[in-house]
Amino acid sequence: MSNPPRGRGGNRGGFRGGRGSAGTRGGYGGGPRGGGPGELIFRGPASVDQRLATLDQLVSSFKKLPSNPKRPHRPGFGTLGRQITLRANFFPIKLPKGPIYDYHVEIKPSTDIKRIRARLFWLLERSNQQGWREFVPFIAHDGSERLVSAKKLPQPLDVEVQYYEEGEAGPNTKSKTYTFEITHTGNLDVALLTNYLSGDTNLRDHDVQPVINAVNLILQTHATRTGVRVGKNRYFFRSQEYFDLAPGVEAWKGFFMSARPVYKELMVNVGVCMTAFYKPGNLADAIIEFNRSSNGAMLQRFTQKLKVTTSHLGYKQKKPIKKIMPTTARQTTFTCEEYGGKISVEEYFKKSFRVSHIKLKHAHDVPVVDISGPNSKFTIYVPAELCEIEPGQPFRGRLNEKETSNMIRFACNPPKVNADAIVDRGLPTIGFTPQTLGSPMSSFGMAVDNNMAVIPARELPPPRLSYKAGKPPNVSSGSWNILDVKFHLGGTIKSWWVLVIVDGQSVFGGPSDPALEGIWKGFGEKCRNSGMSLGSSPALLNQALIPPARDTSRQQRQISQRGKPTFILVILSRRDNYIYPGIKRICDVELGVHTLHMLTDKVLRDRNKQDQYFSMPRQWLWAWMSRTLARVVLRARPSIAAVVASADSSFVQFPASLRCQETKKEMITDLTDMMIERLMFYNKKNRTLPDRVFVYRDGVSEGQFNTVLEEELPKMLEAFKRVPQTKSYRPTLSIVICGKRHHAKFWPTDSQFADRNGNTRPGTVVDRGVTAVFDFDFYLQAHAGLQGHVKATHYTVVYDENNLGADEVQQGTHTASYLYARATKAVSLVPAAYYADLACERGRCYLNDFLNTDDKVSSSVTTEKGKGKGKGKGKVDKEEERKSVFEAAKKAWGEGVHPDLRESMFYI
Repeated sequence: MSNPPRGRGGNRGGFRGGRGSAGTRGGYGGGPRGGGPGELIFRGPASVDQRLATLDQLVSSFKKLPSNPKRPHRPGFGTLGRQITLRANFFPIKLPKGPIYDYHVEIKPSTDIKRIRARLFWLLERSNQQGWREFVPFIAHDGSERLVSAKKLPQPLDVEVQYYEEGEAGPNTKSKTYTFEITHTGNLDVALLTNYLSGDTNLRDHDVQPVINAVNLILQTHATRTGVRVGKNRYFFRSQEYFDLAPGVEAWKGFFMSARPVYKELMVNVGVCMTAFYKPGNLADAIIEFNRSSNGAMLQRFTQKLKVTTSHLGYKQKKPIKKIMPTTARQTTFTCEEYGGKISVEEYFKKSFRVSHIKLKHAHDVPVVDISGPNSKFTIYVPAELCEIEPGQPFRGRLNEKETSNMIRFACNPPKVNADAIVDRGLPTIGFTPQTLGSPMSSFGMAVDNNMAVIPARELPPPRLSYKAGKPPNVSSGSWNILDVKFHLGGTIKSWWVLVIVDGQSVFGGPSDPALEGIWKGFGEKCRNSGMSLGSSPALLNQALIPPARDTSRQQRQISQRGKPTFILVILSRRDNYIYPGIKRICDVELGVHTLHMLTDKVLRDRNKQDQYFSMPRQWLWAWMSRTLARVVLRARPSIAAVVASADSSFVQFPASLRCQETKKEMITDLTDMMIERLMFYNKKNRTLPDRVFVYRDGVSEGQFNTVLEEELPKMLEAFKRVPQTKSYRPTLSIVICGKRHHAKFWPTDSQFADRNGNTRPGTVVDRGVTAVFDFDFYLQAHAGLQGHVKATHYTVVYDENNLGADEVQQGTHTASYLYARATKAVSLVPAAYYADLACERGRCYLNDFLNTDDKVSSSVTTEKGKGKGKGKGKVDKEEERKSVFEAAKKAWGEGVHPDLRESMFYI
């Protein structure tokens, strides 16, 4: 997206961005001047870090660098908007003075079992072997293959460790011995990192990641030893806040930490995070509690990599649950030679552990569990009541809607609360305060400043919004009202239906029910008042849900009898994981009819607010004019990939190309063909191809930036070559990565720049202080924080042939954030990226049977006969299963979206 040229005017019809930092109609948003009360501001006013005084000199030095569209260097800093000062959750790191010694670790005999490897590294740190013990305070490792040291280790270095399980007193004569071979691979020069951070242009392409990764190992050692790591760089501690989330599950608060290279500093980004954990306790009690409130759906819940400990053999051992069986200890039998043949689990434990006085209380009502290894030939059945759930185990299952809502409610805290949690509790917990600083950080000569970074930022003005008729909307806090306006270009609906889905007890008394009439009449009136052309009264259909076997033709009967409508207004009585996607698949794929769904409880809740409710869903048929170029957004998800692109110069209509692709592929396989589809449609509608193409790529991490350039960029360029044209076609191309999975947060330092919750206000942009040294990136918060602590989107320009300036891409992206068709609010992510995500979600509806497993029995629960033997699936079996599932999904996908809908935003 591009702004009009700076100066007076600009192309008529273009996006009207701000002309400067003052005098803009509509103001800056964010509520009354003066912002929120002082008690919402974390630690009050502050001065910008002195290290940033030479930033302009840094950018000037970039002029010496050769121009390259790949990973372009920063062209400058933005100037538009009002200057403000913020705090950021970045803390300066004092780096080691000398080199960091890097080592490769190999364990012999090798083992791929993570639990055993983790235990071996724990034992390694406690080894008293001469020539090793004295170096332990100076080392950090990743628990896998890498180790770093502040002191040079002797070479060769082999450390022997005798393995024994947690809970055992120590090794015995049968304990297996492992050898750690620790081999020096090189020295990491910290001075080079320091020069890179200072903006030495000779080091522009120098890879500093090995040093940063080593620093991360050192920073995270304390948290690794005292907390529970979940995912990458996230650590959780039950000593912090936690609360009950669901039967058997609780939510823990933890902290994220990761070293980030910024100008003149290596800083550690520390943030608050949440995740779900199993409650420690007896497994049988947990199953009974969960079963009492979950309608028998507990089997899947307790087979997601849960580990239990048992003590019935006389010592404590930890084992992962392989399966929860469908039978109790009384019902489950197996062949035992010791007792002369088939015997139940209940009888076996009575006879074998008579001396231990084990008496089963739940032999008749709680299933047994299989705790054999993944590749074991035989099962090991243990009654659930003899198993204890180990503390500190992350819950790997999917939270349901209510549990997710509870998690969000617990995690949503005002900015000041989060800041207090990070500084007052987080830094001491993860070992970053002087009082808690220990080895190996102190041994490396490292320390962390406990004061947040103070950085400059700006508030961009909102765009001026234009409608065909009605009072010009007043933008306040990134939102506006459209109750009495007309669109510049309204859609035409020749005929429409109202389909009422009866799921159980009907909400309405029939087609003439006043409540039902009020819904469709109010909806129709709102469409007409907004400038849309709406046909006569709709056809009313009342559809009771019956088994598919008794309704093989489904809505096809209604289509053949009545003719095809322009769209169907579907009224649902409740949310459902199958009804909604089922209707979407039938109408999108088989019939080619637009559908719009409403929930009766929402539309009937408050009759006085129906007009406001009707104002939201019909925005999928409007457009207004701007300048000529195309915007393309990519979104890749497991099994579904989407490319959406603007249909013309309005930046409002974004038809989509969808593909079903193999699982766990982040890059888009059929990108070339999908780009060609979008470009051909643009050409069909405008009789020309765009001169410039801007790609906003969502869903890739920073480590995949180069992968986008290596794998997806060539496919985009190939699409330009293959577009059917009489002459060669090559538009200028820019690619911007949109990142939401970061942990950077910002705090106003003055109440006049804060909203009523203490958040930064819409339009806040940060491109100094905590951004990359060389890369062209910025943080933009276009939206208002409705609850909790607002989060900006991190944008990085990774390819640029359009010579974008900082103000162009920042204000342009900010302006585009006001064009999201589903809301009269600025949104946090550039709208086209949202559309690509919505298109992927719609594609999931077409494969609902493959993707929605919420209500299905887990594959970890065995139900077939012959359950006593069999090996786990190997890599070959898993690969064959993956291919088989993909082929079945492709068959179910068929030709995808119906041809009648492909040129529209059917997914909105």
